[in-house]
Amino acid sequence: MKTDNILLEIYRRLYQEYGPQGWWPGDGPLDVVIGAILTQSAAWTNVEMALQNLKAADCWSLEAINRCPEADLALIIIPCGFFNSKSRKLKAFASHVFSHYQGNLSDFLGQDLQHLRDELLSIHGIGPETADDILVYAAGIPSFVIDVYTKRILQRMGLALGINDKDYYGFQSLLHEALPTDVIMFNEYHALLDEHAKNACTKVPQCSACCLRDLCLTGQRSMLAATTS
Repeated sequence: MKTDNILLEIYRRLYQEYGPQGWWPGDGPLDVVIGAILTQSAAWTNVEMALQNLKAADCWSLEAINRCPEADLALIIIPCGFFNSKSRKLKAFASHVFSHYQGNLSDFLGQDLQHLRDELLSIHGIGPETADDILVYAAGIPSFVIDVYTKRILQRMGLALGINDKDYYGFQSLLHEALPTDVIMFNEYHALLDEHAKNACTKVPQCSACCLRDLCLTGQRSMLAATTS
């Protein structure tokens, strides 16, 4: 089966297995931007506590974040971890939107893919994964998000042979070349891969319960080992 057909079949099976995921958790583009920055190296449950703190502290706008002293902002977002660096990142984002777009987030997010992506990457603390989170879930622009779970599944399935683990754009190109350019699919596919990585393709793979087992190089090896043991 060709790679593009395999990737479409993976999507079909994961959607059948888990159903629609309804990502991003949150309410509107501002939620997504703040959440995407705070979720770096953090569990979403801890991010939710930090988001609640921001709302309780009446610090729930780019204007409020831009105005809030960095040290005070760090204390508010303590639950998400790395709070000092994330405070700097939030303020850098808010400052950028105020400096170039008079604080209008919609104007900032309303650019075309390449201009917005380049501008996001120019802001302190915004790397490729965070930029793509914002593109897909805040701006509604198709740019597949690559995270550790996506890499894990593609590597185990034997679809990422020859792609260096640190080559973000190598993994992204694999998906972009095989899939239709559809922001709704990219949204769901990324969420479904994360769900599958938490349920079946865990650190120690649970191949016997995997809906992709017959398509997967690792799964096929596990089936062969089971029949010969």
